[in-house]
Amino acid sequence: MNILKDSFGRKFPYIRLSISDVCNFKCGYCLPDGYKIDKSDNRTFINIDEIRRLAKALSELGVSKIRLTGGEPTIRKDFFEIVKIIKENSGIKKTVITTNGYKLDKIANDIKNSGLDGINISIDSLDPKTFKKITGHDRLEEILRGIKNLQKLNFRNIKINAVLLKGINDSEKDFDSWAEFIKNNEIDFRYIELMQTGDNLDYFNKYHVPSKKFVDYLNNNNWIIQTFGKDAGPAKNYLNPKFKGKFGVIAPYSKDFCKSCNRLRITAKGDLRLCLFGNTGINIRHLMQKDNQIEELKDLILKQLNFKKESHYLEIGETGLTKNLSTTGG
Repeated sequence: MNILKDSFGRKFPYIRLSISDVCNFKCGYCLPDGYKIDKSDNRTFINIDEIRRLAKALSELGVSKIRLTGGEPTIRKDFFEIVKIIKENSGIKKTVITTNGYKLDKIANDIKNSGLDGINISIDSLDPKTFKKITGHDRLEEILRGIKNLQKLNFRNIKINAVLLKGINDSEKDFDSWAEFIKNNEIDFRYIELMQTGDNLDYFNKYHVPSKKFVDYLNNNNWIIQTFGKDAGPAKNYLNPKFKGKFGVIAPYSKDFCKSCNRLRITAKGDLRLCLFGNTGINIRHLMQKDNQIEELKDLILKQLNFKKESHYLEIGETGLTKNLSTTGG
């Protein structure tokens, strides 16, 4: 079997598949003015049959994990049908999602019943006022209620992500409140270092804080770094025997961050992106139209890997094609 491998020897068992650009939150670091339709691109979002063929092709290329992202993936009316078709027809072993937690309290049952293998929820602060300031929504309570509902249903793999923002959620008090939260909850919490995108330079300059600030906190509080598995994401995880949950850090500006890259991205309109911040990406949707195109689709994806670069070059201000994170599935 041909497996996805680039010219630097990196393998790609993990795909992030965006199924919608639309997001209903207005997070300052991504869509501060809310979602706006891109009138220059009138392509529709990939449909369920295209997704079925794509997932099958990917599994035949050795992909074992698909993360459904957006925008906000649960906005799609056929969201649970998409999950079902990947789970039942593709051979992909793990299907997980990233969500802002919108209506999580209402859909927790459906999430459990769908067979999803994991959920990442974006919660930038446990303080309701700060949460509202960052996202434009006063929904923290319903999201936390949704997490409780999932836990009652014995849904296991729950992770929470927050973007680390200077002066907003980067104080020792913030870190302590998350520590308190994961002490008795079997939940992984990860801070993501703010990344510069094509249209957020002022915001980036104002709010970027190196992830070292949180790492120092972890080191000072006896957290121990853990090694990770082959389809793991980019987080460095930290354990503490007194805590049920884990802490993690995603630090895209750290040295060697790209060496362990194991994932590719496909946008909601069917573009294959070799890197969140790369300049290379082609549309592969024309080969998702018929069942007999799967071999061709696999060949095209394999060939594209020759163009994957060694690094994203973010540290020198290269942001590639990414205008904001909702367009590429963050």
